[in-house]
Amino acid sequence: MSTPLIPSPAGVYDVLVLGGGVSGSIAAIAAARTGARVLLVEEHGFLGGSLTAMGVGPMMSFHNPSGEQVVRGIPDELIGRLQARGASLGHIPDTTTYCSTVTPFDSEELKIELETMLTEDGGEILFHTQLAATELADHRLAAAVICNKAGLTPLRAKIFIDATGDADLAARAGVAFTYGRTADGLAQPMTMNLKLANVDTAAVRDYARRHPEDFLWSPVGQAEGLRRLASSPRLSLAGFLGAWKAARERGEIDVPRDQVLFFETPVSGVVIVNTSRIVGLNATDPFQLSRAEMIGRRQCSQIFHFLRQHAPGFAAAVRMDTAAKVGVRETRHVAGLYQITADDIMTSRAFDDAIALGGYPIDIHAPSSETTATTRLQPSARYQIPLRSLMVERPENLLVVGRCISATHEAAAAFRVSPIAMAIGQAGGVTAAEAAQRGVNPAQVPFAAIRERLLQQGAQLPSLETSARAATA
Repeated sequence: MSTPLIPSPAGVYDVLVLGGGVSGSIAAIAAARTGARVLLVEEHGFLGGSLTAMGVGPMMSFHNPSGEQVVRGIPDELIGRLQARGASLGHIPDTTTYCSTVTPFDSEELKIELETMLTEDGGEILFHTQLAATELADHRLAAAVICNKAGLTPLRAKIFIDATGDADLAARAGVAFTYGRTADGLAQPMTMNLKLANVDTAAVRDYARRHPEDFLWSPVGQAEGLRRLASSPRLSLAGFLGAWKAARERGEIDVPRDQVLFFETPVSGVVIVNTSRIVGLNATDPFQLSRAEMIGRRQCSQIFHFLRQHAPGFAAAVRMDTAAKVGVRETRHVAGLYQITADDIMTSRAFDDAIALGGYPIDIHAPSSETTATTRLQPSARYQIPLRSLMVERPENLLVVGRCISATHEAAAAFRVSPIAMAIGQAGGVTAAEAAQRGVNPAQVPFAAIRERLLQQGAQLPSLETSARAATA
């Protein structure tokens, strides 16, 4: 016997956003600020996605390798509001030297700030709710059927935004997609993040100064890393290489990774350890995802005991928690109107419909080994994200934001990070609201109107001259 649908009392929304990670949250805020009636649907009881449920931190990076800020708008406003609450130090030097800057934040305050920003602008939030199915009519999404404690309910909207990270809404609506890399269909590994307190970061800094060879430094070099180590208010390092290798050889650790990576939060002595590595499992398969959760917790236990026993500054560390959900770097990439490629990233190709900029490198955690492959950008790089990569041919009233937009495995490894994902979300929200208010599909909204609205909301975009050159190229 089938479960009956419960009629929705809400009527038709202008914009329905599925997924309350930071990209979806910023999309909902941007749409609400444009005057749309917005509902944001999230499976957890809080917003923030990878930065809260998955325990990821800090944000990296709002800047390109030379230190030029390339992400502004609502994402940067969020950081300013967190700073005002004492919940972020803002953009500070990255002492791993992987990026020019990182942005630590308090994850609990982030949850509150995202809720506050959305509701201040008139948006609504529905927690503890998952997507169950879709209803299609005339090449459009008519409804997203959601599941929660009330049962199954169809939610109707003029424009839908898939911010699930895994393209769940798009896949259920019949949109074609690729999974992972083209060669073998493998995706970047998952990671269970671990948060520790009572870390003696002064001792860690001292050890790193005395033994810089025990840590990894990017091409800017060890000297620059040590300079940042002396000046940055919070610590980020990748290392303990010797002790980690020895512990793996003794069989104390079976984590397939060649380093220990950790980041200090705004609270001194509290660090996030981003080291576990879960390979070969598909995060869109619930059984495999369940296995990944269990493997991740076991790996984090090994990592914690290693740090207590072998890492200077961690002897008295206290385990606070592992993340509520295993961290997922990559799953589906939708087949959109334009597929972003690695060449687009590396050459900073100009687009006449650019809606976001990025400066983070191509960062691929190997799907089948312990290494991480980085393709570095030019110091002044400002690659562009075209609006077409957020759009699919059908359903005509669907937009996709976040890490699952239309891109290759390699290209997505660059823009998947939270600041750029938020900028993409802002553009998706503005486009959806403009389409709903005009009574047209997103692809029919004049790009000049989208660009103007994004600039009004403070977004960082390429100059009109750059866009004009792209249009005639």
